[in-house]
Amino acid sequence: MNIRPVVSALLRNRVGAILVALEVAIALAVLVNAAFIVGQRIAKIAEPTGLDQQDMFAIAMAGTTTDFDAQSSARDDIAYLRSMHGVVSAAPAGTIPLTGDGSNGELYLEPDQRGGSAVGSWLATDEQGLRTLGATLIAGRNFRASEIRHLARGDIDQAVPEVIVTQSMAHALFPGRNALGQVVYDRQNRPITIIGIVRDFVGQVGFGSPPYNVVILPQVPGAYGSYFCLVRTEPGRAEAILHLAERHLAASNATRVIFFAHTLDYYKAQLDSDDRNMAIFLVVVTALILAITCLGIFGLTTFNVSTRTKQIGTMRAVGARKRDVVSHFLLENAIIVGLGVLIGCTLALGVGYWLSMEYGLPRLDLYFLAIGVLILAVIGQLAAWQPARRAASVPPSVATRTV
Repeated sequence: MNIRPVVSALLRNRVGAILVALEVAIALAVLVNAAFIVGQRIAKIAEPTGLDQQDMFAIAMAGTTTDFDAQSSARDDIAYLRSMHGVVSAAPAGTIPLTGDGSNGELYLEPDQRGGSAVGSWLATDEQGLRTLGATLIAGRNFRASEIRHLARGDIDQAVPEVIVTQSMAHALFPGRNALGQVVYDRQNRPITIIGIVRDFVGQVGFGSPPYNVVILPQVPGAYGSYFCLVRTEPGRAEAILHLAERHLAASNATRVIFFAHTLDYYKAQLDSDDRNMAIFLVVVTALILAITCLGIFGLTTFNVSTRTKQIGTMRAVGARKRDVVSHFLLENAIIVGLGVLIGCTLALGVGYWLSMEYGLPRLDLYFLAIGVLILAVIGQLAAWQPARRAASVPPSVATRTV
């Protein structure tokens, strides 16, 4: 097909063509970056936690009096939980994995805060903590009962001479080296020996520490008059055992209250809710923008057909076939969409670069850009297909009636 008359026709209606091309460009930029962000969010939701969260629950306890003995209360509660039929393991804890409750800090390779360092979330527990978490030791050993330190009320800075760390934390401290047996230092320059390394699991989230960077401390919490109980059950029994435990513990000790009691599945759902909502929002917005773009292409092609009836009739009168007329309008639309795609590629890359610099996102994957171009090209042609077919149905006699 001779492209010159197609370009000439577009130039006579350049305003509409330019507006639709800009619409296509914006749609492409939004589609590509939104799809990339949605992909990142979905990948984050799908990341393994390293925990058996389907069969775990946590109960938060807090004293109601100033002389509340958190140590004895935690000891009694854990003893009861361990005695329950269907409980695999139970342990006191200073934080609940997959939540923002707890604390974090840095470990240093040298005293006086010199040398390399790594940030991790702290998880205080006893010798049953690893079994309760389902954390697998890959090197070293677990805590011994004699090494567990019981924190009294107000004792918030007790030294720990040994810790267990996750693989990610070990790598962050000693990249390319074996962390087992190495000595690190806390902010008070106290030496700490790494006695064990476990497979990665998600600890406390937020507050700037990578999710898999976890430091497990041999401590039974109680310094603030509160503590958590972590429980792992036999498969499929977490909900039922949680309700039984909650009823018994609520009535067994009047000096403390249960703040909350949930399965770890609940906390995982809470953790993923922001990512899930953002993904849904971006999908809806992108779908609306694509729909508006399709309407714009459909409207422009329909307008061109309705205002160029005489031209179409003349084309038919001089021998143009129906498929020639359809090809003419589809080519017009392809030129408009192609112009929009060229502008949109530049815009998409620019927006992607800004997002990576402003929010620390990874650079835009060109795979998403290629898929976005293909989608816009297909949608653009489909939107123009029906008006182009209607143009082809104009009879040759129209040219003679309008001369």
